[in-house]
Amino acid sequence: MEKLSIEDMAVFCKRKGFVYPSSEIYGGFSGFWDFGHLGVELKNNIKNEWWKYHVQQREDIVGIDGSIITHPKVWQASGHVENFEDIMLKCSKCKQEIRADHFIEEKLKVNVEGRSVDEINSIMKKNKLKCPKCSSDFEKIRQFNLMFKTSVGPGEDNSSAAYLRPETAQLIFADFKLVADNARLKLPFGIAQIGKGFRNEISPRDFLFRCREFEMMEIEYFAHPEKTGKCPFIDEVNEEELSFLTAEMQEKKQQPKKMKVKDAIKRKLISEWHAYWLATEQKWFTGLGAKKENFRVRQHLEKEKSHYALDTWDLEYNFPFGWKELQGIANRSDFDLKQHIKFSGSDLSIFDEETRKKIVPYVVAEPSQGVERAFLVFMFDAYEYDKKRENVVLKLHPKLAPVKAGVFPLVNKLDNEAKKIYDSLKKDFNCIFDKSGSIGRRYARADEAGIPYCITVDFDTLKDKAVTVRNRDDTKQVRVPIKDLREAIGKLINNS
Repeated sequence: MEKLSIEDMAVFCKRKGFVYPSSEIYGGFSGFWDFGHLGVELKNNIKNEWWKYHVQQREDIVGIDGSIITHPKVWQASGHVENFEDIMLKCSKCKQEIRADHFIEEKLKVNVEGRSVDEINSIMKKNKLKCPKCSSDFEKIRQFNLMFKTSVGPGEDNSSAAYLRPETAQLIFADFKLVADNARLKLPFGIAQIGKGFRNEISPRDFLFRCREFEMMEIEYFAHPEKTGKCPFIDEVNEEELSFLTAEMQEKKQQPKKMKVKDAIKRKLISEWHAYWLATEQKWFTGLGAKKENFRVRQHLEKEKSHYALDTWDLEYNFPFGWKELQGIANRSDFDLKQHIKFSGSDLSIFDEETRKKIVPYVVAEPSQGVERAFLVFMFDAYEYDKKRENVVLKLHPKLAPVKAGVFPLVNKLDNEAKKIYDSLKKDFNCIFDKSGSIGRRYARADEAGIPYCITVDFDTLKDKAVTVRNRDDTKQVRVPIKDLREAIGKLINNS
């Protein structure tokens, strides 16, 4: 099958009720998307599975839910007011605004992320790049801060200025001491958060990949500053195989190399903490049905690294428009906590029982995952056009599937019996009741919605008190007694 484009996915998502352009009746609003009746269920399931895996099933991580608008000094301390910028191009004639690094990448097929204004200016002049819309020259290149500014309270002067948060991490640092003390955490430990972020992207594009409003699933993982070299959990992932692309390999124009985590560590290609979290995150995705061959891990080049990062690796996915960041994992050291100590005057150190000293922990890893990008990964790896059935089959993992089961009466005469079964199941699972059209048409609709199990009530049901359960992926059917149905569906979902 020809690879699905990002535009094709956007069309499918709109047609089936997963994602809509926001306020489309007014022409839409670039960079903003609304999730439909299936999309909101899938999105919530992704977040629930992430939280279960990363927080509830671990002893070393707890969660918070910070506010979207916080004290503006938080963003001064973090460096966002000064450093959270992209380079913008503006056409001198038609006034179209474009993000410079993306424009150059599209035109010249080179990665210029992290380059300075002077370097971008030089590349533009050397290659005589013009406005793609009207072929005119660009105005003077300038930096553009990506934070959304707002006002708090009735006034609109500088004293009321605040920002919509561009990331969730800073609230974790601001609340660090309270959480560590209240949850009685011992190093190493993590603090997790899921929540909205906002970035005033110059040119949002590629459907859900680059939005102005998005959700993040993020962990700040803290360790003793003198014990950052060893990860106590590394044995859990030593045998995991990843496709590695180090900074040195990129500079030498080499291709990624597949190897086990233990071998990459032995060759000193990667730290134990980065290896552990990259392998852990890939395992989370593949455990929920994503395809391993579509992942690789790439180290940031020196010029790409954020102002706070000692080292950063991305878990990348092979999107239709190329290998792109799915999840960034940075070693932020003690940068953030020390910045907040400096700007707030508060003591954010913790007492280390072993050394009997106060310390400021290091963030050895920051697994930071966009919900919308995870949404795209699961959708792309689930999407399949079945030539035999002549319809799309969305093979989402049952735990992620928006609707777990469809209940179908074979004919209208069986509606009452089918409705009883539906009413019983909906207490435990998100189900639908569908009696419209032929049974084949209903199966096709269920396939496209990603419903893993279809339950058909037929005339034999009145005699044997059993129903037919059809599996979405292989269309195999089994007969299940009604009295065992709830347990059977539960086992199918949880043991997949």
